[in-house]
Amino acid sequence: MQQNIEAIFLDLGNTLRILVKDQEHMARARRQITGLVGTDENPESFCEKLNERYKVYRKWAFENLQEAPEAEMWTRWLTPDFPAERITPLAGELTFQFRQSMGRRVVVEGGREVVAELQRRGYILGIISNLIGTREIPEWLEAEGFSKYFKSVVLSSVFGKRKPDPAIYLEAARLAGVDPSHCAYVGDNLKRDVTGTRQAGFGMLIIMIAPEELAQETLTDENRPDVIIHEFKQLLNIFPALENQTLKVI
Repeated sequence: MQQNIEAIFLDLGNTLRILVKDQEHMARARRQITGLVGTDENPESFCEKLNERYKVYRKWAFENLQEAPEAEMWTRWLTPDFPAERITPLAGELTFQFRQSMGRRVVVEGGREVVAELQRRGYILGIISNLIGTREIPEWLEAEGFSKYFKSVVLSSVFGKRKPDPAIYLEAARLAGVDPSHCAYVGDNLKRDVTGTRQAGFGMLIIMIAPEELAQETLTDENRPDVIIHEFKQLLNIFPALENQTLKVI
């Protein structure tokens, strides 16, 4: 275990937050999307079409390790059959509603308490996440009272680069003012998260994965993390209070 970690960066999806399939929430978002676009097509069938087109976009994003600006994503991939001059000013809201159409995202059990305690123990905290959309996370951080905990937040939708490009990790470390070798990353993807953090020179990599999912994986020298956990609260067993540190009370 590394003893010189000063900053801990968290992934969002399947790490700090989980997706809940709230059907009413999803249906409301689908109706919002069709209303914004201006189509009479059934909201469910229209969003199924968007989901298929989104898969094509994601393939491009994965291959190029890039995240397209929202307007480009919608006018080039998701709704190329609608006038660009109509779609472009709506792209931010469309992305937000498209994300809501996938489900409702909630903080993982014990997430808030763990984040608060890690900060109290003296660690600089940050977020590094592949994500479409520029407004969802800033609004969520503010609404949930999480903004005070995270000094460095780097989203692929804002930065333009996606994990595992080491640039996104290095930017997060730079914003936190901490050398990468003194940074830890907590993610959920054995391939993407391991590769990026290793190339960026992060001092520790932790993967959170359910036992049944781990049983289906093959660990190699290329995808082996430093630590594997099954629950978010286990982070408190890994990171003790920093020495010579005045504990903060939130």
